[in-house]
Parts: sequence; C-alpha cells; structure tokens
Amino acid sequence: MRIETRIIKGKDLKEVFISASATGGMAPRYQAQELFRAIRDVLTKKNAQVLQERVFGTRQALEAVGSVRRKFYAGLDDGVEPTWLVVPEGINGELSGVQVHAVAGTDGIEVLKLDGKPCGRIASKNGRSYLALSGIRAPECGDAASQAKGMLEKSEAVLKSAGIDLFAVPRTWMWLGDILKWYDDFNGVRNRFFTKRGLLGATGVKMPASTGIGIGPNNGAICAMDLTAVIEPKNALEYLDVGGNQESAYDYGSAFSRASQAVSPAGKTIFVSGTASIAPDGKTTNIGNAQGQIADTIENVRAVLQQMKCGDPDVVHSLIYCKTAEIEKLFCEKFGDLPWPKITMIADVCRDNLLFEIEATAALAE
Repeated sequence: MRIETRIIKGKDLKEVFISASATGGMAPRYQAQELFRAIRDVLTKKNAQVLQERVFGTRQALEAVGSVRRKFYAGLDDGVEPTWLVVPEGINGELSGVQVHAVAGTDGIEVLKLDGKPCGRIASKNGRSYLALSGIRAPECGDAASQAKGMLEKSEAVLKSAGIDLFAVPRTWMWLGDILKWYDDFNGVRNRFFTKRGLLGATGVKMPASTGIGIGPNNGAICAMDLTAVIEPKNALEYLDVGGNQESAYDYGSAFSRASQAVSPAGKTIFVSGTASIAPDGKTTNIGNAQGQIADTIENVRAVLQQMKCGDPDVVHSLIYCKTAEIEKLFCEKFGDLPWPKITMIADVCRDNLLFEIEATAALAE
C-alpha cells in the first residue's frame, strides 16, 4: 500500500488530502482493509472530517468493500457515500485506490441531502463556507444525454438549497461511462446548460475547471458528477480559460476552463482540469506514441501550475488516467518518480487517439 498525505494549515483550520493506493495481488476485501484502516488512522490523528471521497475499483471489488469501509470508519461515517467509480483491474489490482479531501477545525460539517439521501457536505469556519457534492446522478432520466442533463439539474438544485448557484463552482468532475460513444452528446448538453445559466455568453467565460473521463459510477447510472463550491466569501473564484501551452477547450466544443482558483477552508486551491497531449490548435499530439503523450501531458499540467503561481511541491492530489494496462505500466516505470500524490488507473480518454490524461489539484496556505 502507498498512502500520501498533504496538510494545508490555515487560521484554526487544516485541510487534509489523502491519496491511497492498494497493494496488488490481494483480494479486494483485504485491499480495502489495508486502505480504509490507514485512512481512518490519518483522519483520527488529524481530528479531520471527510469533505469528499472517491473509490476506484472493479465492479466486483466495489461491491465487496462497502461494508469494510463502514466498519473501519465507524463513528467517522456521516452517511454520505463516496463516489464509487468502476475501472478495470490495473497495476494495483482490483481496487485501484481511494482519494480523500478532509478538513479539521470547522464549526461542524453540515450534511446535504438530495431526494432524502445524503449527497454532500458543507464545512464552515471564520467566514468561510465550502461545499462538496459527491456522485450526483439521474439514472431515471433515460438515455445518456438525458441522464447528463438530469445530473446537472440535480446538482444545481442542491446548490440552490445552499443559497448559491453555478457561479460559485470552481470545479466539476464528470464521470462518463462509455465516453467515446457519446462525448459529443455530453458536450452539447453541458454547453446548452451553461449557456442558459450565463456561464457562457455575454457575461464572459466563467466555466468551472473540469474532468470528463471514461469512468462510470457503480450504481446502474451511465454518468455521475462531483463538484466543489464556495458559499462564503462571495466572488472568491478565478478562472483560467486559456492556460499553459493550450488554448480554450471551448474552441473544440468542451465547456471547461483550463484551471480555476478558489478560496478554500485553509487557504486557496488551484484546480487543473483533466489535461492531455493536445496542441494549441486543439489537435492531438504524439499520435500512437504513449511515452510522448505522457511527457507532453505532464509538461502541459506544469505549465498551467506555473501560470497559477504553483509548482510540484504545491500539488496535493492527482489522478492519472491511462487508456490501457500497458500504458499504466509504462507510466509507472518511466514516470513513477513524478513528485505528486497520485492514483493511477485505466480509463478511456475523450478521443480515440488520446492515450493518457492527468488532473491535478494544488493548494496554498493562507
């Protein structure tokens, strides 16, 4: 097992970022015991409460580990499920890893509900109020595009219940099963939704940073989404539409900013969107060359971090998406010394000729 923890200290508050990868060659239940015991121990030692959590594994693994998580979290479990995400068996075995963002020192965590079920949390302290939603989905809506519209509408409804709207959202994660079959449809749904809400258009570009990746939820839905939002202070977000080595993603139809910056409980957080080996003109580079795509992708992410006045030491989370098991192995062998807390997994990227993608989160203390 590998567990990497980053701590950001602010006024009376700490943010705790955990990336835990399982040991390969073990049954999922034993992998889960190893991971959730270690995460529990970090949370307990730091007196921290979970804000957002994701678990990546095969469908069979995820079905086996929910009870293990509940056992080890015990009194830490507030009823908000992590986002359970299905990926193929990879270099770490059937359970690829667990990613957690937690906070210590708040005035308490408020649990949000959707359709009567816990779906997210609000952490508040010192005039700062931060919201995180997990696994929002709408399987009852029908086909993939309809489910995408439904999950956006449901997320918006929860935000409204907290007194905010999409203009308070710096970051979304779009978990899209069978992405290559319907990514254009998804982009059409999101573009129309954002345009109608004013995130695109006459007011300028105020699109969240985002990841749209070929990973589906473990609950029968085709797609799901996570997001973060800043309730207080108001107007605490910045967007980088064009950044690093790349032009606007909207030029080729995807409605997200290259990065965003937001006030967070202990300082400020920089979210770098899912980034791949794409040239300024929007074309894929290094077609058929996995090592070249990996190197270009890392360079593209670092260029955005530098523009946002961050560097490698500031990265607190990263997710590494590899199209095949061979590419995951190549990354681990050739680029495994990348000094970011990370979880690697196998996933389709949004184009057939894209073999690799990275997202990164950096954080700076106030």
